[in-house]
Amino acid sequence: MPILDIFPSVPGQRWLPKAYAGEVVPFGAVVFREGHDAVGSRVEVEGPSGQKSERLLTALEPGTDRFGALERLDEPGNWRFRIRAYADDFATWEHTAAIKLPAGLDVDVTLAIGRELFEAGRVDATRPDAQRVLFGKVANTLGDGALDPLDRLAAATSGPVLEALAARPFESLTTYSEWRQVTVERERAGSGSWYEFFPRSIGATKNDDGSWASGTFRTAATRLPAVAAMGFDVLYMPPIHPIGKNFRKGPNNTLDAGPFDPGSPWAIGGAAGGHDAIHPDLGTVADFTFFLKAAKKAGLEVALDFALQASPDHPWVTEHPEWFTTLPDGTIAYAENPPKKYQDIYPINFDNDPAGIRAETLRLLRYWIKLGVRIFRVDNPHTKPLDFWEYVIHTINAEYPEVVFLAEAFTRPAMMQGLAKVGYQQSYTYFTWRNTKEELEEFLYGLAHTTDSFFRPNLWVNTPDILTQYLQFGGQAAYKIRAAIAATAAPTWAMYSGYELVENVARPGAEENIDNEKFEYRPRDFELAEQTGQSIAPYITRLNATRREHPALRQLRNLELHWSDDDSILVYSKFIAGEFTASGTPDAILVVANVDPHSVRESSVHFDVSKFGLPDTEQFRVTDLITGASWIWGVANNFVRLDAFTEPVHILHVEPIDGVWPEENSNATDKAAH
Repeated sequence: MPILDIFPSVPGQRWLPKAYAGEVVPFGAVVFREGHDAVGSRVEVEGPSGQKSERLLTALEPGTDRFGALERLDEPGNWRFRIRAYADDFATWEHTAAIKLPAGLDVDVTLAIGRELFEAGRVDATRPDAQRVLFGKVANTLGDGALDPLDRLAAATSGPVLEALAARPFESLTTYSEWRQVTVERERAGSGSWYEFFPRSIGATKNDDGSWASGTFRTAATRLPAVAAMGFDVLYMPPIHPIGKNFRKGPNNTLDAGPFDPGSPWAIGGAAGGHDAIHPDLGTVADFTFFLKAAKKAGLEVALDFALQASPDHPWVTEHPEWFTTLPDGTIAYAENPPKKYQDIYPINFDNDPAGIRAETLRLLRYWIKLGVRIFRVDNPHTKPLDFWEYVIHTINAEYPEVVFLAEAFTRPAMMQGLAKVGYQQSYTYFTWRNTKEELEEFLYGLAHTTDSFFRPNLWVNTPDILTQYLQFGGQAAYKIRAAIAATAAPTWAMYSGYELVENVARPGAEENIDNEKFEYRPRDFELAEQTGQSIAPYITRLNATRREHPALRQLRNLELHWSDDDSILVYSKFIAGEFTASGTPDAILVVANVDPHSVRESSVHFDVSKFGLPDTEQFRVTDLITGASWIWGVANNFVRLDAFTEPVHILHVEPIDGVWPEENSNATDKAAH
């Protein structure tokens, strides 16, 4: 039988599809045969420790012959799966019998065919004894000419019979696909909440003469408990290495740095060393180790920036001039992304000494890994060759499978997706520039259902380089809206320090903060901001707490779109049958977001309730996980009023009114054949 378009798969099948531990993954294929006989199919899954499971594939889009099932992959390692297709002889017979017997057509021969099926099941020594006894009784009933034909059909289609055949059908013409693999990585490779800060700003003080006493790893460690208290899992720091002095940038990216300007951390390298050195202002290796231990104690992992570039003062410039591009006038080319210019940074030329650059890259990564770093945020990976990253990431992950790489790439889709295919566990996205309902629907659905087998989004709401017009002019409402969508639409989201303070003043003519922290110290008084109500940290904390309490929000592929009558009210759900909250109820989440930060929006919202496990006719209760408010809703015409200036987003937990879920959602047992 044809078994086509098997999934999960990566287009071209050059690389393996990916998942993370605990992810619920859709498996399936297009399965069909000639004629009108019923077809059945199942997925067989084997884990790295030898665990096996089998699930019935059910119709995903009736009429398309596309079937699928969900399987939770809990253990990191290489999993494999195959699709089994077969002629479902019972389903074919049942369909025929249900038509012919009531009409009095071919009654004897139809019942005889059924009797042969169950008689074969009775003598099948591989089946459990209880099944064989049951099938024997059915065979006898079908052959009992004294009984009414419809009574005999009823005996063959009773509940116990259907349950037995759902577990193991009467199948023939069995066909297997080839075995395929799925790489499953640790949970943090695909799920988590990230927070970014500059360690030099935490505890920095300004002297009377205009000089600064930089913050250190020791002072930065004092901020870790507060970051963890907001519910974050990963603390990301920009480069911690020495910074070059030649062509150093001043405040707001100016070319005239003063004597006390610290420069951009991405201008790596100076008299104190390069990528394997720590900026003396931040401390020593011992201080860095202290910081890692403090983060672990707070429940945080540390992500280190890995930027393959150099300042003009980097030791590489003199030791390996061949690693750079020399222009006809004898100068070394600095980095440019027109109209942006980075005179303080020399990009690497990967064509001149590929073997040497690969070896140095591996040496640096191994150095930081041995110190305890397991996550790297890689700066501008799209300016390096794909085969370079494929080699580096696979080499490192072969030695340290727990290491995670995040691609900071804003470029064409082919390159962004290519980086994910060759090994990057996560990627930045264009989420920050997707703000309207229409843009978000297309963007989020594509992440969940088009590139989900290989591309894992990390939804950053802002960065040191990105302060969109939406945030500049949307006020606190815009900050709450974007955080709520990022935290609920994808299993990984992130924010840069200052977001909780609603820092929204841009440098004129640029989509970035004025007095950008990339070029100067920026200590913040977080406690004062909370005391005066200027901080949305409590809202961020509630979002992360909601993510921890509801496993449906830590999945990517379960996002489904719904409808509203307003072009600024975005509606989506997150649900997977068999996923439960801590209280033991099925976890179904609805998000209804007003994406217009400047107004109050009123609308009716409408749902395909099958997307979160309820019958179309049933009303249900929704409870707002932010405010605690509760309503009774149904399929259509549910009124919402979302005030951008108070609570612009509903994050709703869905429950049946009587508290009883349909059996198929509280019990993950497969119920029926195709």
